[in-house]
Amino acid sequence: MAKTVARASGKGLLRLRVAGAGRRTLEALGVILRNRLATLGLLIVLATCFTALFAPNIITHDPFTMNLPDRLLGPSSEHLLGTDIYGRDIFTRIVLGTRIAMRVALGAVLLAVAIGVPLGAASGYAGGWVDSVIMRFVDALLAFPGRLLAIALVAAMGPNFFTLYLAIGINGIPSYARVVRGSVLSQKEKEYVEAARMTGESELRILFLQVLPNCIAPILVLVTLDFAHAILVESSLSFLGLGFPPPAPSWGLMLSEARGYMELAPHVAIFPGLAISLTILGFNLLGDGLRDVFDPRQYEV
Repeated sequence: MAKTVARASGKGLLRLRVAGAGRRTLEALGVILRNRLATLGLLIVLATCFTALFAPNIITHDPFTMNLPDRLLGPSSEHLLGTDIYGRDIFTRIVLGTRIAMRVALGAVLLAVAIGVPLGAASGYAGGWVDSVIMRFVDALLAFPGRLLAIALVAAMGPNFFTLYLAIGINGIPSYARVVRGSVLSQKEKEYVEAARMTGESELRILFLQVLPNCIAPILVLVTLDFAHAILVESSLSFLGLGFPPPAPSWGLMLSEARGYMELAPHVAIFPGLAISLTILGFNLLGDGLRDVFDPRQYEV
């Protein structure tokens, strides 16, 4: 009988939590939509994600077939954004470049989150020598300039998705570790942690099921900003010739190929540059909107 009552109360508590999470999500979305710049950022991010997911259905030409008689054509009904120095359709290559940029950014951010969040959580919750060891490791990572570390890894291991995940993701680990450590330090002194200990819950369960869910807000903000950073780093590496090799439709590679033709046909550089700028702007604006959502002075989580 007692077990049945416990199960019923547990299910009721779960339903209340789900309902509360849904209500908070709607309120958070309302805060973002009241901010015009954050709304613009959300729309740009959604459009970018849609383009990356359905890129094969959006493209209008073969992205790799060269057509030299049609090289450096301006925008037209046949080629919406014109053609590049090899006669390839720029619109098609930008669309496929969206998939490359988002895939690299997603892999790099997931790697940084998967390593940085547990390190920061363990450091802040355990304290003592554990905190010292983890923070010295984080400081060692910070000692390497991010771009130089990425260049060194790509040059040593070759340009592929895994290398770019590693090169960009390692650079993001210290940020997550520090942010999560600070949040855990503030959360572990609160009453609900002591109450969980009194009920006999293990320290790991308290950390990952009680404390970390209350540290989600700064992590989400950092994730949106890191997406923008990862896209910029991938484009920079491709521009320098350390990203995906030709004829990959990477935005940075498209800019690199267009350098010598900017006076003759400026559109070959303008449109890939706009794609990079708009995507980064969208993630940054969305990150600012999420800051407003999780600001305790404006929105109660």
